[in-house]
Amino acid sequence: MAIWFALMLAAYLLGSVPAAYFVAKLARGIDIRQHGTGQVGAGNLWRMTSWKLGLPAGAFDLGKGILMVWVAQVLGLGVAQQLMVGAAAVIGHNWSVFCHFGGGRGIATAIGVVLILPLINAVTPWPAVTCLACLAIGFIVLRSSPLPVLVSIASLPVVSAIYEPVTTTLGFLVIFLIVVIKRLVAPRAVEATSISKKRVLLNRLLFDRDIMDRKAWMYRRPFKPEDLKELRDEID
Repeated sequence: MAIWFALMLAAYLLGSVPAAYFVAKLARGIDIRQHGTGQVGAGNLWRMTSWKLGLPAGAFDLGKGILMVWVAQVLGLGVAQQLMVGAAAVIGHNWSVFCHFGGGRGIATAIGVVLILPLINAVTPWPAVTCLACLAIGFIVLRSSPLPVLVSIASLPVVSAIYEPVTTTLGFLVIFLIVVIKRLVAPRAVEATSISKKRVLLNRLLFDRDIMDRKAWMYRRPFKPEDLKELRDEID
């Protein structure tokens, strides 16, 4: 039990390391939280800078989940405990202690957990296969990732319930809830001030943004003080 809790703490701290934030600061001198979607993740970094910076940051985020689950397995923890260690890494990425408890969406880290689990344990690969298939097909069809991500992560506990014990399914359910909660609890964007709360929550759940205009949301730039005042005046 002590090892499990120690690993969960270590996973949270490793997950908290904001690779995208550090890369953006060092390479471009910008705060990635003030650009684009505002997420501290590889996707936002990729769009706001280049794939050459976004790709390694994404690999690092993926590796967080892979490494911590692997360490948990090596130390003899069960599958459900490994999932909770992986979930702690996702929580760290989403609510980073190094970013004043802000962060990204934890998708790459969660995918790392999903990928490594069947490779090092005697569990069915179908939850991972279904998750990745939903993600790939959804992205190809919709040319967008938020909705496919939601469906793919939601498929994990559903498929797991068919093949695996309840404890494993609950582990996948925790990861799904972490992803959903992170989408819903972000502060409301200035652009969405005039939109109803119910509509904002629906936009967040399905599209991971406050407004319907995808391009306007994903490529936002920092507001200047005069811009903020003008927006507030228009809303009033």
